[in-house]
Amino acid sequence: MSSELKRPIILLGNFRSGTTMLQRILATHPDVVEMYEPVGMWRYADPTREHDEFDESDATARVRDYVRGQFLKYQVEHGNRTIIEKTPHNILRIGYVRRIFPDAHFLYIVRNPLSFVSSVELKWQKPAGAKRILTRLKTTPVTQIPYYIGTFLDQLWTKRIRKQKYLSVWGPRYKGIQHDVEHEDMLTVIARQWAKATSKAERDLAQFDDGQVFRLRYEDFVANPVEYLGRICRHCQLEMTPELADYVRTTVKTDRQAKWQRFDPGQLASILPELRTEMLRNGYEVPDVAALADSARSAAFPRSAEPVLR
Repeated sequence: MSSELKRPIILLGNFRSGTTMLQRILATHPDVVEMYEPVGMWRYADPTREHDEFDESDATARVRDYVRGQFLKYQVEHGNRTIIEKTPHNILRIGYVRRIFPDAHFLYIVRNPLSFVSSVELKWQKPAGAKRILTRLKTTPVTQIPYYIGTFLDQLWTKRIRKQKYLSVWGPRYKGIQHDVEHEDMLTVIARQWAKATSKAERDLAQFDDGQVFRLRYEDFVANPVEYLGRICRHCQLEMTPELADYVRTTVKTDRQAKWQRFDPGQLASILPELRTEMLRNGYEVPDVAALADSARSAAFPRSAEPVLR
C-alpha cells in the first residue's frame, strides 16, 4: 500500500445534531468520500469499556497505527479521495481522536439540546436494524464481533421479549449512565447525555490550537447553508463548487427545529436544570417554562371556549 494517508475531515458532534446531514453534503464533493460510523474501529483501544470516554492515554502507538491503517485502506479502496468521518460517540473522546489524527481538519457542530432530547427519546425506543448492524460490522475488528452481536441481542431481548419501552442503553455513554438509567427518569438521562457530552467536548476543544476546529451551530447552518458550507470548504481546503452550492441550497430544510414542543411544560421544567449551563454557553435561550404552560393552557382552552362561572 504505497499511497499516503491524506488529512481526513473529522466531524464531531452529538447524536441527532446534524452530523449525518453535514457529512452527506460534503461527501457530494468529487474529492471526498464518507466513512460511516466505524464504531468498532474507534473502540479498538478497549472494546469492553462500559462507557465511551477515552482520552489521549488510550491512543497508544498500537491503536494509532491500527486506526490510521484502516483509514488508509478505506482511502485507497475509494479512489484515494479525502475521507470525511463522523462517529457521534467521539464527542466523549475528542482528545483520543486528536491524538490519532493531530493534523486532521476538524469540524464541530452543536444543536439546541431540546431538539436533541426530543429526537433521542424516540431513538431510545428503537433497536438497531439489521442493515445498520451489518454496515457497522464491516469496519469492526473480528475480535469485537461477539461484542456487537451481544449488543444487538440485548436490544432484541429488551424490546421483543421483555416488552420494555426503552432500550437498556442508547447514544453517548458517559461515565455512570448505567446507574442513571436505573435511578433516574428517561428524560433526565437523555438531557444528561447532551449536557455531559457537550461539557466534556468544550474542555477537550479548548486544547486545540486556534483555527484548528471549525465550530458551528446546526440552527445557523440551516438558516444560511451556502455561506456556512463555503466557510467549511475553506477550512477543509476544498473547492466550493457551484454544484455543491446548488445541492446544499435545495436539500437543507429548516422545518425540524420545534419538535421538542411535544413535551409538556412539566417535562421541560424537570430537565432544564440539566441543560441550562451548556445551553447558555452555546448561545441557546433557556425557555420560560411558566410562559410555555400559559401558552399550552390557552391552546387547550381558547378564551371563547372558557366556561362561564355562575
